Amino acid sequence: MSEDRNYEETKENSLGSHRLPDGRVLRRGYTTGTCAAAAARAALSMLVEGRPLEHVALSTPAGKDLRLKVLDPQFNQNFSLCAVEKDAGDDPDITNGVKVYARVEYITEEGIHLEGGEGVGRVTRPGLSLPVGSSAINPAPRQQIKEALKELVPDRQGIKVTISIPGGERLAEKTLNSALGIEGGLSILGTTGIVEPMSEEAIQKSLVLQIPQALEEGFTSLVLTPGRRGKSQAEEILGLPPGAVLQMSNFVGYMLSSCLKYGVQEVILCGSLGKLVKVAGGIFNTHSRQADARREILAAFTAREGAPRELIEEIMGGVTVEGAVDSIKEAGLERVFSCIARASSLRAEDYSKKKIKVGTILLNYKGKVLGADKKALEIGGKLGCHQSILPWWE
Repeated sequence: MSEDRNYEETKENSLGSHRLPDGRVLRRGYTTGTCAAAAARAALSMLVEGRPLEHVALSTPAGKDLRLKVLDPQFNQNFSLCAVEKDAGDDPDITNGVKVYARVEYITEEGIHLEGGEGVGRVTRPGLSLPVGSSAINPAPRQQIKEALKELVPDRQGIKVTISIPGGERLAEKTLNSALGIEGGLSILGTTGIVEPMSEEAIQKSLVLQIPQALEEGFTSLVLTPGRRGKSQAEEILGLPPGAVLQMSNFVGYMLSSCLKYGVQEVILCGSLGKLVKVAGGIFNTHSRQADARREILAAFTAREGAPRELIEEIMGGVTVEGAVDSIKEAGLERVFSCIARASSLRAEDYSKKKIKVGTILLNYKGKVLGADKKALEIGGKLGCHQSILPWWE
């Protein structure tokens, strides 16, 4: 079916908006991953149909249907090229307004082959979700691009898709990409395909509304987790009840203080090692721009357990703390993770003036439990947690 259908632009209506408690409305946007998928779909459509497009239709992983304007189209019988402009909504995103280009060409090898071009970074260090040497197009956007193209690829035909962002290398200097080992440009990001407005005040006001809702459902013990992935892992892997699992984003201290105001007496902090190791070091806003001592804190706890100098240097030189997990386990120092969990709980109890009992569960990227403390077992038991998968050491 042709992508260039004759109907009104409905981008904002299909994305919707987010209304704050004070009545303000923040507009959602769409990710660089969505832009790349839309541009690639438009480019392939032009190559197959042999005609230019003005708009391209796309469904995001979140189920939102978009119709986006196609910019700078070029095509002939061998290749096609076009762009889609990033709209971050009311999110203060440095990529807002950039053009994400996709070039599509036929190749002899069957399938969809994805590459990064100008302005798209390349992974230079281990520890990320992509192998060293690959283009910094994250796994979810890669899948989104391929899903957008698969029905259009001619039978027994191969295509090469090159994603580029002119000016991306310059913009990347304003990000943490170089610290993460991504050089030469921006990352293509986005799990849901949609950008939620990230005003700090807006997020905090929205997050705190979860607490009275949970109390209204009868939960007196709550679980705070950094984001959507942590929430789904807590529910699906640990068996914690959805009504008791609340997202806290980076605002650990703010949500603990809010729990205190609402009279909550027990909390489990449940989430990735990379986030909660910061709490063990007394950091209660875990955004990397506020404080980023993940490696230093993990190294300190590992050293206290008798780790050799080589392991400490590996932790300090790594891109992410998750990248050091296997090495810590190979050294027989799994106890480190539950020591960090216990320290995180104690720091959080101190932050709440010892009026909230806190337990901590540390997860890896896939949701496997790395460590937990005794209080997490006790609180989790009341909530029906699968305690058999929670290791801890006194």
